[in-house]
Amino acid sequence: MALTQGKLLEAVPPLVVDLDGTLLRSDLLLETFLAYVRKTPTGVFSIMHWWVKGKAKLKEGLALAADLDVAILPYDPAVLELIRAERLNGRTVVLATASHRVLAEKISAHLGVFDLVYATEGELNLSAGRKRDLLVENFGEGGFDYLGNSRDDVPVWKSAREAVVVNPDRGVERRARQTARVTQVIESNPPSVRLWLKALRLHQWMKNMLIFVPLLAAHMLGRPEQLLNGVFAFLCFGLCASSVYVLNDLLDLNDDRYHRSKRNRPFAAGRLRIGQGLLVVPLLLVAAFGGAAVLLPWQFSAVLGAYYLLTLAYSLYLKRQMTVDVIVLAMLYTARIIAGVAAFSVPLTFWILAFSMFIFLSLALVKRYAELREARSRDVQAMARGRGYYPGDLDMIASLGAASGYLAVMVLALYIHDGATASLYQLPHVIWLACPLLLFWITRVWMLTHRGEMNDDPVVFAIRDRVSQVIGALFGLVFWIAA
Repeated sequence: MALTQGKLLEAVPPLVVDLDGTLLRSDLLLETFLAYVRKTPTGVFSIMHWWVKGKAKLKEGLALAADLDVAILPYDPAVLELIRAERLNGRTVVLATASHRVLAEKISAHLGVFDLVYATEGELNLSAGRKRDLLVENFGEGGFDYLGNSRDDVPVWKSAREAVVVNPDRGVERRARQTARVTQVIESNPPSVRLWLKALRLHQWMKNMLIFVPLLAAHMLGRPEQLLNGVFAFLCFGLCASSVYVLNDLLDLNDDRYHRSKRNRPFAAGRLRIGQGLLVVPLLLVAAFGGAAVLLPWQFSAVLGAYYLLTLAYSLYLKRQMTVDVIVLAMLYTARIIAGVAAFSVPLTFWILAFSMFIFLSLALVKRYAELREARSRDVQAMARGRGYYPGDLDMIASLGAASGYLAVMVLALYIHDGATASLYQLPHVIWLACPLLLFWITRVWMLTHRGEMNDDPVVFAIRDRVSQVIGALFGLVFWIAA
C-alpha cells in the first residue's frame, strides 16, 4: 500500500471519512456480492474460495469480478455537502475505508473530493484497529477528525481529535461519546416503518385475491371454513411474495438505479440497509412456509414452493430472456389461482387455467411495453437494462399483448357456451354480458399503455383506476345475477 512520507502536519487536521454506511448509504461488500451473484449465479464456489483466504481476498475477488457502476451508488448528500464545504476552506480530506482499493479509487475519481485514499489492499483488511493504526501512523494521535457510523469506527474515534457520527447503528452514538469528543451527529437517513412497508410492497398483496377465484368458480364462497383457509392462504402467499420482492430488489440494485422510478425503491436509494434485507428474506420465507405447513393442505405448500423456485429462477436468469420472461410472469400470476385450488381442495378446471394464462400474458406484455416506451421517450435505442428487448420491439409487443387479451375473451365465450356451465348457473346466458366488459377493459388498458399513461405494473393500475374498479364490480355483478 502506498503511504504518505511521514506524518502530514497541518494547522487544521485532515478530515478522514469512512465510506460504507457513512459517505455511502450502502455496503460495498454486500453490493459486490449481490452484483456477482446476479451476474454469475453459479459463482458460489469462487466466493467460498476467496473467503477461505481471508476477508481482504474476498473483497478483492468480488471487487474485480462484480460489475458495479460507482456513478449511480447512493451517496449521502449531507456528508457530501460537509466534505465540499471543508475542501472550500482548504482542508485536506481523506477517504479511509475497509472496502477494496479498486472500488475506493473509482469512487474517489468519480466524486473528485478526496486528496488521499486509504483502503483494503493485499492482505490488509483496513477496518477497526487496523484503520486506526494507519491513520495514527500518518497523522499522529489526535491528528485527524473522523466521520463514521459503526462499531468498527469506535477505535478510530478514540484516536481522533473530533468525531462526527453519521446515521449511527444502534448504540454507536453512545459508545462514540464515551470514547471521543463528538462534535456533530448527522441523522440524514432515519429508519422508517413506511420504508419497510414500501419494500415489502404490501399493496402488491392485492394480487393474492386471485387465490379466491377457484372458490368463486366453485360457488363455495359462503362456506366459513373455506373462507378461513382462504385468509390463511392469502397471508402465507403474501409473506412469500414479499420475501421474493425484497430479494428481487437486492439482486436488481444496479439496474434499478438506472430506472426513472425504481431508483427510488428503499434498497436502491440506500434508505434501507442491504444486510437487513438479506436477513428479512429468510425470515419471511420461514413464516410463509411454516404457516402453510401448519394451517393448510400440503398441496398448498407444494404450489408455494414451486412459485418461489420459479420466481428465484426469474430473478437470477429468466427475466433477461426475451419472451420467456413474460410467459413466466403469466405463470406466476396463475400460480396464485392454482394455490387457491390447493388451499380449498377444489378441482382445477381447464377454463380457469386457459383464461388466466392468456389474460396474465397480456398484462405481462403491458408491463414490458410500458418500460420500453419510457426508454424510447428518452431516445434510448440499446437493449433495456436487465431485459431481452429493444425499444424498437414496441409494435410487436403491443400486437402480441392485445391478441393475448382478446384470446382470454374468447376463452370466456367458450366457457359460457360449454354445456357444463348451464348446470352451475340459473341464467347462464347473462354471462355473455361479461364479454363486452372484458373487451372494453383490455382495449382501454392497451390504449392507455400506448399513450404512456400506464403504471409499469398493470395490476396496481387496475386496483387504483376508478374505471377498472367499476368494470370489475359490473363483471362480478354479471356472474352474481347469472347464479
